Amino acid sequence: MNAIVALCHFCELHGPRTLFCTEVLHSPLPQGASSGDISGQNEQAEEEEGGIQMSSRIRSHSPAEGASADSSSPGPKKSDMCEASGCRSLAGGHPGYVSHDKETSIKYVSHQHPNHPQLFSIVRQACVRSLSCEVCPGREGPIFFGDEQHGFVFSHTFFIKDSLARGFQRWYSIITIMMDRIYLINSWPFLLGKIRGIIDELQGKALKVFEAEQYGCPQRAQRMNTAFTPFLHQRNGNAARSLTSLTNDENLWACLHTSFAWLLKACGSRLTEKLLEGAPTEDTLVQMEKLADLKEESEGWDGSEEEVKPSSQPDVVEGQELSKCSPETSLMPDCNSWNVAHRRLSVFRSLRHMRQVLGASAFRMLAWHVLMGNQVIWKARDMDLVQSAFDVLRTMLPVGCVRIIPYSDQYEEAYRCNFLGLSPHVQIPSHILSSEFAVLVEVRAATRSSLYPTLFDDEQSLNKYEFVVTSGSPVAADRVGPTILNKIEAALTNQNLSVDVVDQCLVCLKEEWMNKVKVLFKFTKVDSRPKEDTQKLLSILGAAEEDNVKLLKFWMTGLSKTYKSHLMSTVRSPTSSESRN
Repeated sequence: MNAIVALCHFCELHGPRTLFCTEVLHSPLPQGASSGDISGQNEQAEEEEGGIQMSSRIRSHSPAEGASADSSSPGPKKSDMCEASGCRSLAGGHPGYVSHDKETSIKYVSHQHPNHPQLFSIVRQACVRSLSCEVCPGREGPIFFGDEQHGFVFSHTFFIKDSLARGFQRWYSIITIMMDRIYLINSWPFLLGKIRGIIDELQGKALKVFEAEQYGCPQRAQRMNTAFTPFLHQRNGNAARSLTSLTNDENLWACLHTSFAWLLKACGSRLTEKLLEGAPTEDTLVQMEKLADLKEESEGWDGSEEEVKPSSQPDVVEGQELSKCSPETSLMPDCNSWNVAHRRLSVFRSLRHMRQVLGASAFRMLAWHVLMGNQVIWKARDMDLVQSAFDVLRTMLPVGCVRIIPYSDQYEEAYRCNFLGLSPHVQIPSHILSSEFAVLVEVRAATRSSLYPTLFDDEQSLNKYEFVVTSGSPVAADRVGPTILNKIEAALTNQNLSVDVVDQCLVCLKEEWMNKVKVLFKFTKVDSRPKEDTQKLLSILGAAEEDNVKLLKFWMTGLSKTYKSHLMSTVRSPTSSESRN
């Protein structure tokens, strides 16, 4: 993560000051941090934490080198620093701390101030604002501020106990600065939790020191005895007390470097950017609309006006499923007592798996009815098997065209669902069985041990079932069928294509035909063109065949409301266009 984490302090003599900051370097280390190690003067404390190698190195510099570094340093002058290191974290000759991330070859460098003048100015301004004007009520807690020019800042202010300070406490802040506002806002919960943990640790150490000092020499009574002492003389030497003395931790800065470096690495690893090119798909728009409708229903639901549905009416949501089992059904266990651990593994895993199980001709008939929008009925004892079949078959349709009742104890009309699961004892009306707009798949016990080869070694195969696919209008073997069905079958029979590749192929085919549906909708519903022009358009689209036309009309019902309303709002009436001309 390209950011800077800094610890800031409000000095009673000099105002807001930056004590310690950690930055990310993708290039060679800055001057001072890249100097060679001197034998006999190295103190290394290496620690592996999250793939980062922490190392604290003390290096020596020649007088000329040190003078040049001091003269070019963007930090505050010596006269602006407290004599007892209250405004200073690292000693004058300390080169800072460096951590090497072996995975990404990124270096995390900690100094009192950034070496780059522009970064120093940005950190300095953020420090001043975090300890002056940009504070939350109570002066302790998180806040967000910033702009495009100086960066955006997550700041958390807090107090540290000090028995010698005015009010027995000193004011600090930990700030995180970066230029990406959205990324920083999305990281708010993560940063708040981790920074709050660092603050709690500092405050806990300081509280122990404070209580020990108060027990040995209570300052409140001593101050009351010297109430008439001039204020500046009274606090002489107290304003410059360092944080290491307040916490009684000589390794404080090394620990803070470790925490800040880990914070930068972890915060940068938890979020990833994904580039989405082009407009959202129709499936995405429909899913967003369904989520919005569900949210409105949940917000507008009133328990006093609850509508009680009969138990024989399963819930149906377009593109989603809400199954309801009837406790009166003797052949199926109750939903609440269904034990997941004993569920059978006999389920369909993909369209290719289903095609091999059902056979090529039966699968083609079933797929044809699915694509045409006819009702697909499965009768089986195994509810998981039916659910897996619907999960596989629905991938051939746009989300807006899917209406599922996973399992019911009575037949439901086609206008309520195009995928219907039934228990074996349910009677289906005779006109449905003979209808050309429905297909029935009956799952029966197999009459022989093996009907087809096992596809998965770890699976209890489906060879204990026999699948009978029937319809009032069976699809002839020589029937051309819709173009998309032929392409789907070609992808399924190509063994060089993996299941994942076939899935992506389905997505592309659905988008291709949904684009044709959009053109046809605009042409017929919005512009109201004559039939002759519609036939010409279908020829241009390569969808003039009867099955293709039926498919386009059915898929038109799956268009999102967003797209339809957009077309209706942008269409111009003939009178308005003529008046503009």
